[in-house]
Amino acid sequence: MTVMIILLSVSLSVGVFFLLAYRWSVKNGQFEDDQAPAYRIFFDDKKQQPK
Repeated sequence: MTVMIILLSVSLSVGVFFLLAYRWSVKNGQFEDDQAPAYRIFFDDKKQQPK
């Protein structure tokens, strides 16, 4: 029975940690631009100079 209490407390603490990490990442704008990284490969970063 004590093993179940230990496992439950460990799993709850891990869940709370990931919830706090998710809230921190949303607050700092990690999920704001989800379209551009997928299409960034199609665009050149620099304009080439004609020789």
